Amino acid sequence: MNKYEIMFVVRPDMEEAEIKKTAEEMKKVLENGHATFVEEKSMGQRELAYEIKKFKTGYYFLYIVETNSDVVNEFDRVVRINEKVIRHLIVKVED
Repeated sequence: MNKYEIMFVVRPDMEEAEIKKTAEEMKKVLENGHATFVEEKSMGQRELAYEIKKFKTGYYFLYIVETNSDVVNEFDRVVRINEKVIRHLIVKVED
């Protein structure tokens, strides 16, 4: 099992309940793959370094998980087709 840092940014033009629901949906993808959560952090609304899809801010979420690459690949696939997520980044952490 490898350790991964997964960060994603959710659109700011939605209601707070919908933003939390989107984060929970992304978490469920990892849980369904039996990922072990080391850390889970909601970083709130922050200003983006540059405009993404005409948005200047976004809601940041960070998950640090231990899992295999198949689960991470599935997360990557799901997050790419989710229009509520405007950007994501997956980094493999070397111990």
